[in-house]
Amino acid sequence: MLTQRQELVLRKVVEEHLDAGTPVGSKALSARVEWGPSTIRHELACLEELGLLAHPHTSAGRVPTEAGYRYFVDRLLPEPGDEPRLSLSLVRRELDEAVRVTTETLSQVTNLLAIVTAPPLETSTIRHVEVLVLQPQVLMVVVITSTGGVTKRLFTFTEAVDPGLADWAASYLNERLVGLGLGARMLHQRLHEPSLSHRESEFLDALAPVFTELEAGSQDALYVEGTARLLRLERFDDVTDLNALMDMLERRVTLLGLLRQVLGERDVLVKIGTENDAPALRTLAFVAAGYGLPQRRLGAVSVIGPLRMDYGRAIRSVRDAATQLSSFIAEVYDER
Repeated sequence: MLTQRQELVLRKVVEEHLDAGTPVGSKALSARVEWGPSTIRHELACLEELGLLAHPHTSAGRVPTEAGYRYFVDRLLPEPGDEPRLSLSLVRRELDEAVRVTTETLSQVTNLLAIVTAPPLETSTIRHVEVLVLQPQVLMVVVITSTGGVTKRLFTFTEAVDPGLADWAASYLNERLVGLGLGARMLHQRLHEPSLSHRESEFLDALAPVFTELEAGSQDALYVEGTARLLRLERFDDVTDLNALMDMLERRVTLLGLLRQVLGERDVLVKIGTENDAPALRTLAFVAAGYGLPQRRLGAVSVIGPLRMDYGRAIRSVRDAATQLSSFIAEVYDER
């Protein structure tokens, strides 16, 4: 634990460094606190000895270390004042559009790289199925899910399709599949029953891929916005660090694993520098929170930026985005 004076000095150094981006000296601090330069220099030396500040050899000023940022985030972060809060306009949007808007807005407000995962497709159910004859030998199957997602698939047959058979298939599929989860084991079983004729079963077999592909594609969707902002903000002195980050953003597997870990957290998670397991993030800071239904987290909201980021704004914005997206999700899933 630091003394109150040391905490004040550390907070002023972090705030000054976040604002200006340069090492902070005792002269600059003396204009912001009531103690003399000698007292300030003594406290700066103590904080440096404790590993909370570093003393670059090119300057007489100090900069926060990862431990200094961590102490600031955990103990010294100012309470939210009258700063504008993140506001999302998600009314009457489909789920994928709502997640995209969330990602874009979060990146713009924080000026950081924003990454949001959408709920897995298997958490939604089939709401409606349409079977439409477009041409004598061509028909389209439209599947609408409970989250507003729409999937369309064209099917071409060697012979003209009987419109009566297409109408029957639409009625049968709605009767058998509406309300069924896309990941449910009964999905395939529901497409057939012993009472169906050979002609009806054969026709349903031809249409089955639209449903099997929905299930096979039910992987976590990842939305990324603000990569250019991150590259402008962060200086990558080591090209290896830059390549590692670009590779992680391109492959996305590591990001998905990282964001899945957030689902078990109760509040906003902040990882600074080497606290991050992913090598590509060990020179950066990561702020994330889960969102979803009261009994189940379905996705994560996050931002990535330099160690010298506005932690207060990042934490508030991520928390606000997660809260508003959770409200939207509850409404979509009719579980408010």
